[in-house]
Amino acid sequence: MGSQRTPRFVSVAVNVCVSLFLALIVAETRAIAAQNPDPPPRISFQISTGSTTGTYFPLGQRLAQLLSHPPGVGRCEAADACGPAGLIVTTRASEGSIANLTAVNAGMVDSGLAQTDVVSMAVSGQGPFRKNGPARQLRVIANLYGEDVHLLAAKDAKITGVGDLKGKRVSLSTEGSGTINTARSILSAYRLTERMIVPNYDSAEKAIDLLQNGMLDAIFFVGGTPVNLVEQLLDEGVAALVPIDGAGRQRLLMREPSLSAHVIPDGTYTGATAVETVSVDALWVTDAAQPEALIYGMVKALFNSANRAALDTEKLGAHFIDINSASNTSAPLHPGAARFYSEVGVLKPAVELPPAPPPNKS
Repeated sequence: MGSQRTPRFVSVAVNVCVSLFLALIVAETRAIAAQNPDPPPRISFQISTGSTTGTYFPLGQRLAQLLSHPPGVGRCEAADACGPAGLIVTTRASEGSIANLTAVNAGMVDSGLAQTDVVSMAVSGQGPFRKNGPARQLRVIANLYGEDVHLLAAKDAKITGVGDLKGKRVSLSTEGSGTINTARSILSAYRLTERMIVPNYDSAEKAIDLLQNGMLDAIFFVGGTPVNLVEQLLDEGVAALVPIDGAGRQRLLMREPSLSAHVIPDGTYTGATAVETVSVDALWVTDAAQPEALIYGMVKALFNSANRAALDTEKLGAHFIDINSASNTSAPLHPGAARFYSEVGVLKPAVELPPAPPPNKS
């Protein structure tokens, strides 16, 4: 029996139907893909802070909460309310400013918080950074807020001024902290040395426990007011704030331009009157190698008005995350941060010099 041939018009019809079917599948696939795009690649970014009971650690946690941009977070749908898509910011505890700057400069951590006087020493290779030389990789993301130096003395220690610390048991904080650096500068300005006191290098938590038990006479602590640990000691009536003022402060400010005269206002701490002291700014620093777009996106989100209310719950000290103070630093700004500050008008764009004329060949 001979083979039967399919009529030509039937073959054409079948081909058309198959083409339409495939086109519908492609269109549907594209629609599904549009509704469920692949998640952006994860971008990990860490902030090295300080002691878990200090002021840096909770602030780092707040920054991580606001700037992280994982998939499916409704708050991040608002324009620039979060950092770049896929960004996951985390925090870690540390010894403090010196440790943070060392780690950032060495590429061991993405960013860190540090006092501006310590940052200044790092970029110039002075003080605790003398051995390793200038920290050339450090770049500033933002000047976050002002911190006050607190000098707390036990009520029965008979300490009414910095000069009275001679012969006393004094906590200077741990070796990796910014507090110990500032405390040493203060002692020197008041013509005291560590040999003239009985120094203690425990953490703030341990030092407070020792003071409460009569085993320490005074504590230096640097932090944005109000500091919970300071409030605790004052509430218990076991310590009082000691002023940092007079000729010693004048000498200190002449030697340390990153410090400034300040007053802890009346009422900052329950039952405490206004106290003269010095303040230093807290900077958020990163590695020069961090991508410009990443830092730009984080800074833009940080100063987004949508985040203001959440930031104010962590308000510390003076000019807290204030756009007008953010670019005031003791080290170079990261290009991504500088780009944002230039766009909003708080940083004047760098003047571009005309190209040099060709050399005279005559």
